[in-house]
Amino acid sequence: MKKTVYVGMVGDMLHAGHINIIKTAKQLGKVVVGVLTDGAVVEYKRLPFLDFEERVNVVKNIMGVSEVVPQNTLSYSENLRKYRPDYVVHGDDWKYGDQVSRTRSETIEVLAEWGGELVEVPYTKGISSTLLHKQNEKEGIISRSRQGRLRRLLSAKKTIRVIEAHSALSAKLVSNAKCEKRGITFDALWQSSLTDSAMRGKPDSEVVGKEARVRTIDEIFDCTSMPLIYDGDTGGTVDHLFELTKTLDKIGVSALCIEDKVGAKRNSLYGINVKQQQATIDEFVEKITAFKNARKNSELMLVSRIESFILNQGLKDALQRACSYVEAGTDAILIHSISNEPDEVFQFSKEFRKEWSNIPIFVVPTKYWNTTVSQFSDNEINAVIYANQILRSIIKPIKIVSERILTMDLCHEVELSNSLASTSEILKDIPEYI
Repeated sequence: MKKTVYVGMVGDMLHAGHINIIKTAKQLGKVVVGVLTDGAVVEYKRLPFLDFEERVNVVKNIMGVSEVVPQNTLSYSENLRKYRPDYVVHGDDWKYGDQVSRTRSETIEVLAEWGGELVEVPYTKGISSTLLHKQNEKEGIISRSRQGRLRRLLSAKKTIRVIEAHSALSAKLVSNAKCEKRGITFDALWQSSLTDSAMRGKPDSEVVGKEARVRTIDEIFDCTSMPLIYDGDTGGTVDHLFELTKTLDKIGVSALCIEDKVGAKRNSLYGINVKQQQATIDEFVEKITAFKNARKNSELMLVSRIESFILNQGLKDALQRACSYVEAGTDAILIHSISNEPDEVFQFSKEFRKEWSNIPIFVVPTKYWNTTVSQFSDNEINAVIYANQILRSIIKPIKIVSERILTMDLCHEVELSNSLASTSEILKDIPEYI
């Protein structure tokens, strides 16, 4: 009887190393390939370039593959116990790195239950999916699929992390940020009207026009392939929103977020300390309709931001608005709060989920900053937006460094050296063309 060989892979960017593994597996028996779902992949690395169905079709057409099945987690144990293979074949590179090495150890333990064997193929030096991904990103190939990636991320991950970027440099740095131990990166960018205005020394009152903000986005898109959410404030009039939607769609923005307020722009963090007026439901639904007419068949999302808690209108009003906005065709809800605790957004999520289980909920925890992503996940929040932390991180250092230079009459000394990045770091983060 022919023996069964199990191979787990992402199947996103195939290279010689993958083919070598399949060849080795075919020599041992019938090859069953478990293609990791998007949800399994994002447990330990970035979302694949191709979606799951596309990757399955690619792997099916590799010579030597007999069967392709989904692998729903990074762990092999579920599929191994289901198919009970005689062998698992994998590259020996998974001996390194906390998360994948744990998967390797677990695989060996499960195979031992029926006497299965792990066969490891030597790593093909100089080539990897990660390196190919970086090269394709550098050449702009991955950015062409940017718009639809936000939808895929929301589908694949329980809760995504969105970080503010106000310039090309900030976007580049945050897109490279990673918690190595946990394999966590940011998933998307937030292009904030507050931070974009502040970077120009302007107040947050919609004085920076669409053209200027689009220039910032163009510069950001030159540096990263991450999906981007555009903070559109109120969106302006219905006609203005229609034109804004067409522009954002054309340049590849992933989502437009608009808030249900009318009148002169006032930052929500002021709460009721300044005069702010909420739009009627009918007024905001008209904007949702304008967005849908402008978007047509693209993957651009609309995130409807509800200001009921900001303006002391309460949970009932927030839920009524959310249901009306979803019925009108919005793609996601951002429930905003300036409470120091997350209780009201958690209560909103609990009540909203009774009727809408598949509509993403976004939050901006600027005030309730001590809430973890795992807590948001437990309360069925789909996206956490860190909306201004990157800009805020540079204000105090600029003041300190500039005052220190004046005080010491020097541009470099012990205390300053602790605050300054070296010139070599700049050259490393922004390498010259070669």
